[in-house]
Amino acid sequence: MTNLGVIDCDIHHNIPDIKAIFPYLPRRYKEQIETWGPLHGGFGHNGGRHGRRFDAFPDGEQAGSNLDFMIKQHFEEYNVKYGILTGEFSSAAMVGDPYYAAALCSAYNDYTIEHWLEKDQRLRGSIVIPYHDIAASVKEIERVGSHPQMVQAYVLGGAAHPYGQRNYHPIYEACLKHGLHFAIHVGAEGASRNATTTGAGYPSYYIEGRAARPQVFMAHMASFVFEGVFELYPELKVIFIEAGVFWIAPYFWRLDQDWKALRPQTPWVEKKPSEYLQTNMYYGSQPLEEVPNKALFDQMLEASFAKDRMLFCSDYPHWDFDSPKLTFPKMEKSLLDNVLYNNAAKLYGLPLQNGTEE
Repeated sequence: MTNLGVIDCDIHHNIPDIKAIFPYLPRRYKEQIETWGPLHGGFGHNGGRHGRRFDAFPDGEQAGSNLDFMIKQHFEEYNVKYGILTGEFSSAAMVGDPYYAAALCSAYNDYTIEHWLEKDQRLRGSIVIPYHDIAASVKEIERVGSHPQMVQAYVLGGAAHPYGQRNYHPIYEACLKHGLHFAIHVGAEGASRNATTTGAGYPSYYIEGRAARPQVFMAHMASFVFEGVFELYPELKVIFIEAGVFWIAPYFWRLDQDWKALRPQTPWVEKKPSEYLQTNMYYGSQPLEEVPNKALFDQMLEASFAKDRMLFCSDYPHWDFDSPKLTFPKMEKSLLDNVLYNNAAKLYGLPLQNGTEE
């Protein structure tokens, strides 16, 4: 590592229990939860202890729900200077009742502001939106998007349609109005009204769906490019979180090649797809693939434009957490500085620093 510190772009804070958001919910939904339970979608079988690290549970509480515990276990241990909170509640958007889904998202955002952002200036928040309801999503962005520590609207990879399609465009307009980015985190593929987990259908085991996550992001990336989103909204920045890294380069090689042959179908796409990757897209580092040798690792980093586009993500406190101390092999100092700190600082408007090797 370097003494520059770390900006962690994927920290899953949590609520201690569902009653924590009751002060922010309408009475009817509090009573509904007390009678029937939360009734919102989940992620199915996962790794670790309910998908979390075994050592990340504060006494009697949910993993990621105690700020002081997180600061000690994660921020102090890994010299984390800033953390982008991505939460544990985005599956609320999978609720079939659109009014309940919107209420849950709003309550969680209010809880995040009061109990996390306002208690530590190192934290930045993600606005959880009920993205199956475009109007409600825009309304939520308008409601809390002006908070100085909110930095992005946040959705899951599982969706009814690829995110470049025009029905989503009002969300991007709202993001740009408030100076926000748009972040997509893997999850909810095949849940609720979303498309199937893989292009071939529903797998039997978690490892199958986990390995297939890149194909979901492939669909979204191509949709953003070929639907012309970045031509319509050239200032929009989209972050892709938790599908790995080293599939990105060969995928964009293919997109660049096919774009040349098929340009008449999408004449509004004025640049090679890989050029939009370098101007409008970022991706998280986690879970970083274990490459057979260092030479290949370096080549794939370069081919993926990691020096400018990769953001460090730990996925704390989840079971497949990536440590900034152990995840990366020996890297050129300027590259490591960019991945661990500078790329995120530039994207999220955080202070830039100069570092030296430790």
